Amino acid sequence: MASEERPHWVVDPILGAAMAVYDAVGSCANFCDAEWFYVHSTPEYLRIAPGFAAVPVGSHWFGPEITGWMRDTIGPRHSRRQEFLTVGPWVLFDTPGGREVLRRRVDPSLVELIDDLVPEQSPIVRGGSHLDDAGMDVPADGSRHDLMSTVVRVHDAAGRFVGRIVDYRPPVPMSHVFSSLALADLRHLERMAAVATPDRRPAAILFADLESSTPLAKRVPTAEFFAFGRRMVRAVDQCLIDHGGIVGRHAGDGVTGFFLAETVGSESAAARSCIEAARDLRTVLAEVVARSSLGDEAVSFRFGLHWGARPYIGRITTAGRTEVTGLGDEVNDAARIEACASGGRALASKDLIECLTPADAEVVGIDLKRTTFTVLAELPTATEKARRDAPALAVCEV
Repeated sequence: MASEERPHWVVDPILGAAMAVYDAVGSCANFCDAEWFYVHSTPEYLRIAPGFAAVPVGSHWFGPEITGWMRDTIGPRHSRRQEFLTVGPWVLFDTPGGREVLRRRVDPSLVELIDDLVPEQSPIVRGGSHLDDAGMDVPADGSRHDLMSTVVRVHDAAGRFVGRIVDYRPPVPMSHVFSSLALADLRHLERMAAVATPDRRPAAILFADLESSTPLAKRVPTAEFFAFGRRMVRAVDQCLIDHGGIVGRHAGDGVTGFFLAETVGSESAAARSCIEAARDLRTVLAEVVARSSLGDEAVSFRFGLHWGARPYIGRITTAGRTEVTGLGDEVNDAARIEACASGGRALASKDLIECLTPADAEVVGIDLKRTTFTVLAELPTATEKARRDAPALAVCEV
């Protein structure tokens, strides 16, 4: 094992300085010393590969610890043997003691390949894909779902080789990354990362929809309506984020927001944030309308606010989008409430209101002792679906 062979193993100061810089700027990278012993992963790399944190520092890059992790985590897409045949000549060149020492360091599945290696010094800089390194076929359409990497040899002031950096990036041109993230809010990206693994999460749920959008779209020029819709979506999303929410799916002119107790701070804080966001969205919409060429058109949102004790919330990432969605009866109920809130009203469920502490209720101007509720079935604006699916759901106007 690496730790047994090198009991006094330490990181070279030059390599350590590089590690600190890569950590500070948020790069996604791994570091090895001059003999291919693993020394460090940046925090950002561990966010995309959290299981790698269990790999002991001092493990050989082709030793049993890292090889086993790649086999268990990446699976057959990653051919460790083919990668070793590609990189092995450099590893052999950098290993004092040659083949015999290298046999003791690498995973048993790779030992038989060592005799076929011809030692060769690695280039100072090399870029490529892990698919290329592993000898895997790239799909006919040219698409990739693997990390690209740049491998850099690090030398000290005297020219002594001290280690290497493996810097990773997505397999897309960086211009696409920058254009996609130009308007991204870091707070929201962090919240989306928190729900990367779908799970049941207590949350306040907000549904909002633009009323009478179809007639409006027919009355105004399409280009103007598109411009209005783009401004509206950007402003609405920003408002939800500013109030601590996570933006959910956009469907037509509707938007969903989730205010998680775990990210906002408490159930009461999540309910309060949901109510405050709905109220501020009215102001946001008025400002967007004022900046748009809609004349005197009447535009309003209707809102449905509900508390979900057990909604299943998580991030969905595909080749075309990344979004957060929620499933469960409580999410469906929120949609039913919103559909009943015609006339630009905001209806909140009794479940949501009763999550508020007296202090938070006071902040949003709700008197918990005097608030009365009406079941959806008794609302004159109740939809057929609401009467069928959630007739007894009690709501009040906020």
